[in-house]
Amino acid sequence: MGNGFDFSELTKFQKDLLAASQEFEKGKHAKSFLRKQGNKLNKENKKQANKIGKKTGNFMKGFKVGKVYKYMGQDLSIRAYNSSSHAHLLDLGHRIVDKNGKEHGFKEGYHFMEKAKKAVEEGHYKDVQGFIDDMLNKHGL
Repeated sequence: MGNGFDFSELTKFQKDLLAASQEFEKGKHAKSFLRKQGNKLNKENKKQANKIGKKTGNFMKGFKVGKVYKYMGQDLSIRAYNSSSHAHLLDLGHRIVDKNGKEHGFKEGYHFMEKAKKAVEEGHYKDVQGFIDDMLNKHGL
């Protein structure tokens, strides 16, 4: 046997706690928490996209937060996205093509969605920990 820790019981507790939060009052508190996190990510997406400096069309109006859903039938999830037709081109980049179809290079994307994800990620872990503490304290789980 090596020097180490057995985290199997802690992992089981974490899964039990997650299942309990989804079942408690039909997941009302978990869904509310996810909506708040989705809105926080969407706000950061807008902040990062504002740094691009292009103010044309409906790009900034296209930022939306989806509904809470079960990802792959198990875990609750929520999406923060941009519904404008050119958002993915600004985010990921695109080929530069003239009207004859000749390619003239590649315009690198701004990666504002990835930057927003990284900016929110650290605070998200603290928020999750607070949510778990709240579930344990207030609701006796």
